[in-house]
Amino acid sequence: MLTLLPPMTQLNGSYPSTAYLTGFLRSVGVDAQQDDLSIRLALRLFSRDGITEIGQVAGLDLSRHASVVDAAVRFLQGRDPSLAYRIVGRELLPEGKRFAILEEFVAEEGADPLAWAFGGLGLTDRARWLATLFLEDLADVVREHVDPRFELVRYGESLAASQPSFDPIADALAAPPTCLDRWLDELVVAALERHRPAFVGVSAPFAGNVYGAFRVARAVRAYDPTIRLALGGGYPSTELRELSEPRVFDLFDAVMLDDGELPFLRWITGGSPVRTFRRVDGVVVYEDDKAAVPPTFDALPAPMWEGIPVGLHLGVLDTLNPMHRVWSDTRWNKLTVAHGCYWKRCTFCDTSLDYIARYEPAAARTLVDRMEAQIAQTGQTGFHLVDEAAPPRALRALSEEILARGLMVTWWGNIRFEKAFTPELCALMAKAGCVAVTGGLEVGHDRVLTLIDKGVTVEQVARVTQAFSGAGVMVHAYLMYGFPTQTVQETVDALECVRQLFTAGCLQSAFWHRFSATAHSAVGQDPARFGIELVPDTHTGPRFARNDLAFVDPTGVDHEVLGEGLRKAVYNYMLGIGLDQDVRGWFPFRAPRSRTRPDRVDRALGLT
Repeated sequence: MLTLLPPMTQLNGSYPSTAYLTGFLRSVGVDAQQDDLSIRLALRLFSRDGITEIGQVAGLDLSRHASVVDAAVRFLQGRDPSLAYRIVGRELLPEGKRFAILEEFVAEEGADPLAWAFGGLGLTDRARWLATLFLEDLADVVREHVDPRFELVRYGESLAASQPSFDPIADALAAPPTCLDRWLDELVVAALERHRPAFVGVSAPFAGNVYGAFRVARAVRAYDPTIRLALGGGYPSTELRELSEPRVFDLFDAVMLDDGELPFLRWITGGSPVRTFRRVDGVVVYEDDKAAVPPTFDALPAPMWEGIPVGLHLGVLDTLNPMHRVWSDTRWNKLTVAHGCYWKRCTFCDTSLDYIARYEPAAARTLVDRMEAQIAQTGQTGFHLVDEAAPPRALRALSEEILARGLMVTWWGNIRFEKAFTPELCALMAKAGCVAVTGGLEVGHDRVLTLIDKGVTVEQVARVTQAFSGAGVMVHAYLMYGFPTQTVQETVDALECVRQLFTAGCLQSAFWHRFSATAHSAVGQDPARFGIELVPDTHTGPRFARNDLAFVDPTGVDHEVLGEGLRKAVYNYMLGIGLDQDVRGWFPFRAPRSRTRPDRVDRALGLT
């Protein structure tokens, strides 16, 4: 059995789906192997031969880029740190349009454009940022001259995101191959020749690697049509639950939903199918052995990283914000504290699906055993907790177990801003190695928070984030705009709350997401309750994907225009800029004055 992760996902580490599945299958005696074709394709592109070929296809002279790209990659992999001295000299790497950002810094800061960000000593980080801009320049060339579907962390996303028809993917597969397509085909063949599998599982966590997943399947079919193929992962589990398109099964024998351990095991061993689509006599059928009992979460083994090219990932530095960069500038082992979400009430969330609805924690001793197992495999002690929301009680137990064993680890993960995160608990977590947390404030407005059923208030968020920040733990807030019936006034009020949280030092990072109604959320399943009307689904014929739902909001607010101002404001707040300015100034129109008390956060923190 070989599981493959197709392009593109991320450069700093492999998405953990294949590692979780490989660990389980090996624990029950299956000869399971894995590979990450996403990082392998990135490395094929960012190589002397790759950039030379890109230049030939694009009709551009990229010879200087080709001559130094291998050095830039080695440096970002941490294999040639002395190159930092040459990179920061600004003579080694060719500089394209991505470097235009430095002109803004020069105008504001004088001779040294990066002194405000890195000081006088931050040599390595300066070099990493410049090397990342260099790779982003090259990615722009690929997108503009070779393949418009390509981005560093996604590939062909528009072909798959909530696409009711399979036609866009079928047409893309039938088109003349780009050099990226050919390289991916070659990487698939190389993986098959290394492992000689009878079964291949392809993981598609995101819409941005679905085209790659089908491209991989096509290459497997061409190499050996007797190999059996299955598709699984986050994308099919959310988007393909109404699948009826027979053409999918020209390339895949099975499409599996939700946690893959039991469906893949049954498929490999010939047992009754579990949560599996197949094509029978030309018709797509869904089969599920309801009596099947999945392995308990506490009994699962640690993720297995053997086969993943751990040392080849790139430590890109694509943002200067210290908290925001934890996503991308280093590799993390993965740990899940609890399956599902203990709250599972947020009305925008896919609370009807298994990955949210089935809450099942693991004992602290089990979790730390999994940590130690991954450290032994990778030699790395950093962990990203990939929970929907790690429970406070479980994090307390985890921290105590880490300290009791004297284990030296660094970790971060997603939480809810629960009042249970007291200053004492935050300090304990920090002592056990926690360096950052992320959590959803969503909308800093009381009426909309009630509609979301978030279970938190702005005041509570302020106190919890202050407790973490006071313990030296960085805090990132997920923010949302465009929730049904949300007005311009409420959006401005929410931004004022965010400004105050940054000003008070409660937040170090944040990001605004545009609300999307999904088929598996409370909003999507009962739109009238939220004052909106779904746009009728006019798709006819076999269905491929369905998730994001178009809707009509009677308020008629232009949330796209609002989004420009919200993103600009938070980008500047993360750099410490504009915190004393009226929030109306960020919007490209005459916005209403905020009705949020100017001292709301200070009052919550007992400062006034």
